[in-house]
Amino acid sequence: MTTYNVGYIIGSLAKGSINRKLAKALVRLAPDKLNMSEISFADLPLYSSDYDADYPAVANDFKAAIKGSDAILIVTPEYNRSIPGGLKNALDWASRPYGTNVFKNKPTAVIGASPGAIGTAVGQQALRPILGFLQAPQMNAVEAYIQFKPDLIDDDGNVSVPGTEQFLRDYMEAFHQHMARVLTVLPRGA
Repeated sequence: MTTYNVGYIIGSLAKGSINRKLAKALVRLAPDKLNMSEISFADLPLYSSDYDADYPAVANDFKAAIKGSDAILIVTPEYNRSIPGGLKNALDWASRPYGTNVFKNKPTAVIGASPGAIGTAVGQQALRPILGFLQAPQMNAVEAYIQFKPDLIDDDGNVSVPGTEQFLRDYMEAFHQHMARVLTVLPRGA
């Protein structure tokens, strides 16, 4: 089977983010054929079309990391029933200027954790139309809205609840299958 390079974007800028812990668990539980690497957007300035004529190096590097990935996993919290502003800003940088959208035909998946009972369900529903507009084929099932309880995932990505660990392992296997299907129909660079 083919090995895929998967970039993952953590929607929270907080160093102690529960979604950073979730991302570490997903990296640990991913199938061996997935090479996982974080793509940070922490240093991106606020997007403005004023930058379109002369993109800053940090934005070019961000776009290059996405372009160089076979698929993108977005691990994000929910802020005010939507996505974090920093994540939206990063998606704007990745898709501008017009005609240079690096998400086009890029297999994507969305997952997130929150202390609330519905996890990040509403935030993910706000993110999906953006990814649709960016023409990023999304894994629509398995959906994953993780209610994060204390000690569910430690700082090293170890999951304390066996059922949750298996669910996350299965989620990553489903993502692997999704990217294989998408990249069969839309080969890299299509």
